[in-house]
Amino acid sequence: MTIHIGANPEDVADVVLMPGDPYRAKWASETFLTDAVCINEVRGMLGFTGTWNGHRVTIQGSGMGMPSMSIYANELIRDFDVQTLIRIGSCGAMQPDIKLRDIIIAMTATTYGTPSSSIFGDLNYAPCADYNLLSAAVDAAKTLDVGVHVGGIYSSDTFYDERPDLNEQMQRHGILGVEMEAAELYTLAARYGRRALGVMTVSDHLLTKEELPSDQRERSFGDMVEVALKAAFAA
Repeated sequence: MTIHIGANPEDVADVVLMPGDPYRAKWASETFLTDAVCINEVRGMLGFTGTWNGHRVTIQGSGMGMPSMSIYANELIRDFDVQTLIRIGSCGAMQPDIKLRDIIIAMTATTYGTPSSSIFGDLNYAPCADYNLLSAAVDAAKTLDVGVHVGGIYSSDTFYDERPDLNEQMQRHGILGVEMEAAELYTLAARYGRRALGVMTVSDHLLTKEELPSDQRERSFGDMVEVALKAAFAA
């Protein structure tokens, strides 16, 4: 076990899905996994391990923002030897052709800064997804009755953003959506030679100001989890 994950090494699967919300981890494990067992409750950041179609899977909350993601991803990789990490979460759409409930699969993750930024000095490192996971996720998403968008996203640690000029530049350069964790996850996966991917459901829209009510999210979030699971074991 580690400072933030109170599990034994054998409790954690090689494949980990990482929602930001620990209660989304609980919901996903109850909905998709067989014989799921809670393996972590430290600081209320719930984690569960069970099986999906005979494959062992862990679903571990990561918290909000890249500093929190960095903690959990580092420990999962370095202490539990996890090989595949897939972020599942919500995001805000930044392009007019994207609709609520659509799925965004992140090829790259632009960011203003991450906990890893100091390593690179003046270099603007470009974190990206594992190609095989990305390709498998796209194939899986195309079988569902949901809009699918593949491309660059923007990872920001500022939820209440007071820099609309940055959003305008992201939109201008084709960024599909904004979320808060993927860039650091992709960077850590590259550093340690692991596979990472971000699959996000659009829950709100920065241009239209639409928001998906919480009681209507479950089906769309289910699509996202299904895509992540199929990608993990097809790639």
